[in-house]
Amino acid sequence: MDALIEGYRHFRKTYYRENEKLLKDLFERGQSPKTMMIACSDSRIDPALQLGARPGDVFMVRNVANLVPPYRPDSEFHSTSAALEFAVLALKVEHIIVLGHARCGGIAALLSGAHAGRSDFVGNWIRIAEPARQAVEAANLHDDDQRRLLAELESVKVSLKNLRTFPWVKTAEDAGHLKIHGWYFNIGTGLLWRQNADGKFEQV
Repeated sequence: MDALIEGYRHFRKTYYRENEKLLKDLFERGQSPKTMMIACSDSRIDPALQLGARPGDVFMVRNVANLVPPYRPDSEFHSTSAALEFAVLALKVEHIIVLGHARCGGIAALLSGAHAGRSDFVGNWIRIAEPARQAVEAANLHDDDQRRLLAELESVKVSLKNLRTFPWVKTAEDAGHLKIHGWYFNIGTGLLWRQNADGKFEQV
């Protein structure tokens, strides 16, 4: 806790003073980001740091394994879906990025079956990515690193597919007002990949 408080003090003396006009302007006029990003809660991933984003640039959602659930409106609590609705209908973002990453613990649990054990929330959440696990099994890979990489990339594709089940996302995309992107970051190499038009991932 002391280190975090000290970090705040350093922020206040340096970054805040250097960017005071920007931050106060955002405070006064509110946010109008053009991009929404859905990233993993993993503590090793910091999209703002790794992508050079400034305050106000990205409407950020972080959850276990950077997953997007399918559109299922009901009376339950839906954090990611609520954020999507706000971003698309209220903020009118022009881009949505699903950012997967290497060595994701949630996807590792999916592959190992660990998510199937007793769990109040995580197990059911990870099952969103079940089609990614099935794709790995169908590929009949024996190398653990290859299996993990394929699962992580396929889970991004699952989330992109699920995004398009939200009617207002699909409507905005079809009208040309919204573009959807799949990205993948490897903190071990520092490399970023993005999905191209044919669905494959290529290094940026």
